[in-house]
Amino acid sequence: MHDLAFHLILFLFLAAFIAGFIDSIAGGGGMITVPAMLLAGLPPLETLGTNKLQSLFGSGSASLAYARAGHVDLKSQLPMALLSLAGGAVGAMVATVVPGDVLRAVLPFLLIGIALYFALKPNVADLDRTQRITPFVFGLTIVPAIGFYDGIFGPGTGSFFMLAFIALAGFGILKATAHTKLLNFGSNIGGFLVLAWYGVVLWKVGLMMGVGQFAGAQVGSRFAMKRGAKIIKPLLVITCIALAIRLLADPAHPVRLWLGF
Repeated sequence: MHDLAFHLILFLFLAAFIAGFIDSIAGGGGMITVPAMLLAGLPPLETLGTNKLQSLFGSGSASLAYARAGHVDLKSQLPMALLSLAGGAVGAMVATVVPGDVLRAVLPFLLIGIALYFALKPNVADLDRTQRITPFVFGLTIVPAIGFYDGIFGPGTGSFFMLAFIALAGFGILKATAHTKLLNFGSNIGGFLVLAWYGVVLWKVGLMMGVGQFAGAQVGSRFAMKRGAKIIKPLLVITCIALAIRLLADPAHPVRLWLGF
């Protein structure tokens, strides 16, 4: 922290606040915080580790806000959160030895697909619908799989959880948002523990940004509970498309390298 100028500290705090606000509603906060840390001069690996630390505050803050309003029962969802944690930890361990080029190549197109699903499906609302998979199977398969993805790569995890809860578990969009934050909190813990073990977390920066994340998530989750599907659905679509564009705009993105762009 002492190596960062005051304007950079303020910049990172504001980036974390905005990320916490957006992430508590539609996910995708990492597309703000990761570039912000890189712009501030943090090394790439330390950026990833520190991002896990500060994002814990955002997902944890949003989970508490939704739980207090009765949109998620933390105790009953604890087993799923633990499975998400385990998936995140395994993913982070794999990420230290396996390159993520395939995931980076495919992810923008998956995000565009999610955006189209929510944009074109007219009955995505706050009301629950018919389950297509039992909670037991959902918890044993979908939850750790998405948690694993969060550990090994990360961007878009909230969008994947949202899609799974709505399309498979039959949740309404506000209920899906609330449960997504809890499971995202679990996968964040798993990934963070592994990256902290490897010593790539800048604690002072992460804790300072965590305060911004916590505050932003409190504001964002309350806004989402007040507006429901009217704000969550369009923001989710915009976030998915923006994240896809950002990934494809990277000159080092595998698709651009393969096509010679």
